[in-house]
Amino acid sequence: MKKKVSFVIPCYNSSQTIGKVIAEIKETMEGLSQYCYEVILVNDCSPDNTYEVIETLCKENHNICGVNLAKNFGQHGALMAGFHQVTGDILVCLDDDGQTPANEVGKLLEKIEAGDDVVYASYAHKKHSLFRNFGSFVNEKMAQFLLGKPKELYVSSYFAARRFVVNEMLKYGNAYPYVIGLVLRTTKKISNVPVNHREREVGQSGYTLKKLLGLWFNGFTAFSTKPLRIATISGSVFAFIGFLYGIYTIIKKFINPAVPMGFSSMMSALMFIGGVMMLMLGLIGEYIGRMYICMNNAPQFVVRDLVPVSDEDIE
Repeated sequence: MKKKVSFVIPCYNSSQTIGKVIAEIKETMEGLSQYCYEVILVNDCSPDNTYEVIETLCKENHNICGVNLAKNFGQHGALMAGFHQVTGDILVCLDDDGQTPANEVGKLLEKIEAGDDVVYASYAHKKHSLFRNFGSFVNEKMAQFLLGKPKELYVSSYFAARRFVVNEMLKYGNAYPYVIGLVLRTTKKISNVPVNHREREVGQSGYTLKKLLGLWFNGFTAFSTKPLRIATISGSVFAFIGFLYGIYTIIKKFINPAVPMGFSSMMSALMFIGGVMMLMLGLIGEYIGRMYICMNNAPQFVVRDLVPVSDEDIE
């Protein structure tokens, strides 16, 4: 019996590119005769006619499922919406713009068959903009420091995973999903496989500075308490420095009573310590706020329309 591969593709402003991605998947999977496949296309409330294109693709291909979200929930929310529709033995996630080469999915599947639980595509030369590459670099370092990602492991939006990994990720029902964090807490059998990265043919990346900051906050507030530990350690260090400085000031006054008290230095110290305290309080408030939102059962995503996969046999 053939194993089924489930492709999940979050779509945003991809009306001009998603058709080419589907055609490439179809052509590639025809050459991998040991697999059958399905494709789940998740429209993350695109302002263009992306969902209309998805509906057309669903009519033309019985193994494509179309999911239309009621509002923009971001890439990771869209991925979670797609995961709920997956019926395959192996999950493959890739981008909607054609930069992640669907024709090299065989490399990822080969590593999965060799025994790995999750396989990420790695790129020798990424064709993103300087801003997007910087964002990816920060995301890598954050995952390494806060989430325990191995230093040698490269994480990307193009990856394959076994079914049990998908099942484990679906157990996470809180708001602010972060797929990388869910993967890293599920298994240690994660590897990389090198693939090419293409130039973007149409449009530009949907990731803005605001969205990247939101993604980073999701990562370290939902899956790590290290920022709180850093806040505690920093507070202790600054309190100790303040204590030593107070002793130094008293001793200096006794030794030389004529020396005036330093108003400017005192104000600088107060401003610095006050700023650090406000930063730490804001961080704690971020955690508490997200806990409150999760307690109120804020959704990861809301599906407005769904075009399910046809009951016909998938080939």
